[in-house]
Amino acid sequence: MELVTTAFIGSTPSVDTRPRVTVLAGFSAEATAAIGRSLLVTDRRLLLVSHDMRRVRDGVVRRTVRTADAVLEQEVVELVHGCVSCTLREDVLPTLLRLARQRPDSDILLALPPVIEPEAVAAACAHAGAGEQLRFDSYVTVVEAAGFLDDLASTEDLRDRDLHAADEDRRGVAEVVVRQVEYADTIVVWGHPQHDALDDARLTALLHRLAPWATHLRVGDTGRVDCTALAARLRRTGRHDPRTPGILGRALEGFPIGIDDPAGEHGANSVLFRSRRPFHPVRLHEALEDLTTEALRVRGQFWIASQPDTAIGWESAGGGVSLGTLGYWLAALPAERWPETSGLRRMAADVDWDPYYGDRRTVLALVGLNLDAEALTARLTECLLTDRELAEGFEAWPGWADPFAGFFPLTDEDDTAPA
Repeated sequence: MELVTTAFIGSTPSVDTRPRVTVLAGFSAEATAAIGRSLLVTDRRLLLVSHDMRRVRDGVVRRTVRTADAVLEQEVVELVHGCVSCTLREDVLPTLLRLARQRPDSDILLALPPVIEPEAVAAACAHAGAGEQLRFDSYVTVVEAAGFLDDLASTEDLRDRDLHAADEDRRGVAEVVVRQVEYADTIVVWGHPQHDALDDARLTALLHRLAPWATHLRVGDTGRVDCTALAARLRRTGRHDPRTPGILGRALEGFPIGIDDPAGEHGANSVLFRSRRPFHPVRLHEALEDLTTEALRVRGQFWIASQPDTAIGWESAGGGVSLGTLGYWLAALPAERWPETSGLRRMAADVDWDPYYGDRRTVLALVGLNLDAEALTARLTECLLTDRELAEGFEAWPGWADPFAGFFPLTDEDDTAPA
C-alpha cells in the first residue's frame, strides 16, 4: 500500500497563545485551596491568584499571587466600594490581565472566595472583553462532601454566618452553593478517608441532577492525591464555552436546564415540568411556598397569563424564591427587534414555535431528595389555565387580579437576551 501525503495550500489555523485560566469556585475555602495546591505543584510556571475578602465590607481585600515555589505578590487592595462586583472589576480582572501581559507563558488558577459565584466572574469578563487576552478554559467547582448537603438545605443567609460581602447582600447560603455547582463545567468532590458509601452515592446522584452537563470526579478519600492525574482532568480541557448562558437563560437559548428522572437513585430525583399554557397568577402565587419548600432547588422560566409579554425566571433554594424578568418573549416583539437577541435564542424559538403561543413556554426543573414527582406535577398543573380560562384569550388575561403586578417591569430598552 502506498501512503500519500497531501499538502493543503492556504492559510494555516492560528495557534491560540493566550494564557489559560482555570477558575476554582467552592463554598468550602479549605477544599478549594486543597485542589489549588494539588494543581500548583504539577507546573512550576502555573500562577495561583486568590483573594481574602474577610474585610471586603470595609472596602479592603488581600490579593495573593504565587507559584508552587514562592509568593510573588501579597498586597492589600483598597476598593472604592466593598462588594463582590467591585472586587471583580477593580482588582480580579486587572490582575489577570496584568499577569497575562507580564507572564504570557504561564497559565493561571483563579481561586474564588466562597462568596463569589463563578457566573459573576464570567459576566464581568465578558463585559470587560477579557477574552481577547485570556482564554477561560474551565470553571471548576469544588464540593466538600462532608458539608454540602447541610449547606444546600440551609435556610440561613450569608449574613447569619458573617459571610455577606456587603450590607445589602441578602443572598442565602443554599443559593450561593447551588449556583456554584450549576455554572460549573467540572465538579470535583473533595471526600474524606472516613467516608460513608451510602452518603457518597446520594451526594453523587444529587450533584448529577443539579449539574447534568458537568464532568464529575472525586478525590480525597485516601491520604494521597495523584496531583498529576488530577491536573490532567482539570487543566487545559477546553470545557468552558463562553457562549453558554447563565442558568436562567439556558432554556431561552435552547440549552437543557435539567433531567426528568422522577424515580432517581439513592433518594435523589428530579422533575422536569413543561407547558405551553400560562400559569394563573393567583393560583401560582398560592402554590409558591409549597413548591419551594418541597424541592431543594427549582430553576427555569415561566409565564403568567396576566403578563403575557414577559419571560420570567424562577430560582429557589433554601426555602427562598427569587422571581425576575428575563425580558420580552420574541412573540411579544416586532420582528425588527429580534436581532437584539442571540442567534441561539432565535434558533431555539424557531424550532419550538407554536402558532398560538409563539415562543412562550414554561420549563422548570425541580431537584431534591425523595421528591413526590406526581404530587409536584399535579400541583403545577393545577396552576395552569383551564380550558375556559384559556378561551378568554390574550386580550382578557391582563385584566385579571395579579399578586405579581409590578414585579416584572418591562421597558423598550430591555435586553431580550438574558446575561
